[in-house]
Amino acid sequence: MLEQRIFVNARFHTLWAHQPEAEAVLTRGERIVAMGSRAELAAHSTGAIETVDLDGATVIPGLTDAHIHTANFAREIAALDLRGTPDLADALERVRIYSEGVPTGAWVFGGRWDFNAWAVPVQPSRHDLDAVTGGRPAALPSIDGHTIWANSAALAAVGIDASTPNPVGGEIVRDAHGEPTGILRETAGDRLVDIMHSAEAGDLASQLLEAQRRLLAVGLTGVHDFDGEDALVAYRGLRNTGLLDLRVHKAIPVTALDQAIDEGRCTGDGDAWLRTGPVKLFSDGALGSHSCHMSAPFPGGDGNTGIEVMPYGELRELVRRAAGAGIGVATHAIGDRANELVLDAYSDLATNPLDQPAGMSGTPSRLRHRIEHAQHLRPGDIARMAGLGVVPSMQPTHCTTDIPLASTLLAGRELASYAWRSLLAAGAVPAFGSDAPVEHPDPMHGIHAAVTRQNGSHEPDGGWQPGECLTVTEAISAFTAGAAYASGEEAHKGRLRPGMLADFTALAADPFTAAASELRDISVLSTTVGGVVRYRRNQ
Repeated sequence: MLEQRIFVNARFHTLWAHQPEAEAVLTRGERIVAMGSRAELAAHSTGAIETVDLDGATVIPGLTDAHIHTANFAREIAALDLRGTPDLADALERVRIYSEGVPTGAWVFGGRWDFNAWAVPVQPSRHDLDAVTGGRPAALPSIDGHTIWANSAALAAVGIDASTPNPVGGEIVRDAHGEPTGILRETAGDRLVDIMHSAEAGDLASQLLEAQRRLLAVGLTGVHDFDGEDALVAYRGLRNTGLLDLRVHKAIPVTALDQAIDEGRCTGDGDAWLRTGPVKLFSDGALGSHSCHMSAPFPGGDGNTGIEVMPYGELRELVRRAAGAGIGVATHAIGDRANELVLDAYSDLATNPLDQPAGMSGTPSRLRHRIEHAQHLRPGDIARMAGLGVVPSMQPTHCTTDIPLASTLLAGRELASYAWRSLLAAGAVPAFGSDAPVEHPDPMHGIHAAVTRQNGSHEPDGGWQPGECLTVTEAISAFTAGAAYASGEEAHKGRLRPGMLADFTALAADPFTAAASELRDISVLSTTVGGVVRYRRNQ
């Protein structure tokens, strides 16, 4: 018989219009059976029932991070952390101290440096790293993950020298003599990324268990993961051994698309715990690395409009190939030109439909294609995105982190940046996430950013471009119902109502009545997934 539990001593905000609030929730197995008062629910129960006291919490539907790199997040928990360094000298001192604890010959991993925030905003070099790593190879991604800072030993390990040509979609930055400086942009760093994601970085399954604990502690009940096939293997192992406590919608890297098609994987396959997601494509880079694909050059006079990581013809064909195999497409696009090209590719698919074998579970007409980030749009592309049914998968804290960059690098352009309100008004269904480890995975940080368009220091006053602010309900919905819609699971999660999965997040304060400035710091008392409390504070 399925276990029954009644969750009490809480105020449930259901996000279900028929019954917006409840005092208690009855679950049987992994599903909600009924909601109401404790007395009313007693009539619905048969047999043994466990009472779960939620400590006076405010409960909302389980929060899902719709864009996260859980393997990278897991690997970086114990790795070198260069966030917040004020200048190159401080960064190098952290590298030196960390490297001294790394065995000779082993790799130095970690990073997340941000030269844009340094006192002197100049990108570092391999020679800087050589001086503090003691001959150990070092590969350190920037804060946005789109640039790698490598030392001479790391470059030698992957055979990059003055004679190495730039790959399609990437750049090996060179000095005046044509020698690599150690800065690798976009696809130029792919061979180092392969090493960073190998056994050299440790046992991923063990690392994911610690990451899972931390994600549950910030109230997440599910994730849309955009890391590699190694993460899929690790998650399958955790699922098979009963250790998976988070629901995982697992994307397919483009490098594994052919394998996924050969294996017959389709978006939506799997169970309520581990499902096949979309294939992840890249159209451009990132704002902080000056590699997002813009329609006009960045300031500086060198004509740089960013990097078209995947040429449009290849993007278009991959979209059609994936959709024809029943696999949805999620394409990274940050610059306005990149977003325009991705929408062009999706529009081509819509206007030139594919022949599809009958009975395939992920038929193109049911696939929900996405744009990951969708940060800087031409105003006319907002309605186009909504009209095509494309899901804008966005990360609110990217907006508040990028305020200084967007205000300078993109000043004077006619752009809709981080245009959550405009997208909602046009009829799009945003799905929110964090992009951790680029940003912190706490969804309350994202909800605060979406409501205020202010950073953690509550700046700028009144919010940045405040016309795009959301209400608390809209922000929470993007982390719940919006995320469920993006993965095609809106019939099973995203709201609290009978028949839905019993996934909910119990908060120490009510976000619907709290001051907007307090949203970021609301803590999690407990996290329930599938009717089982998977995390409880102080336990």
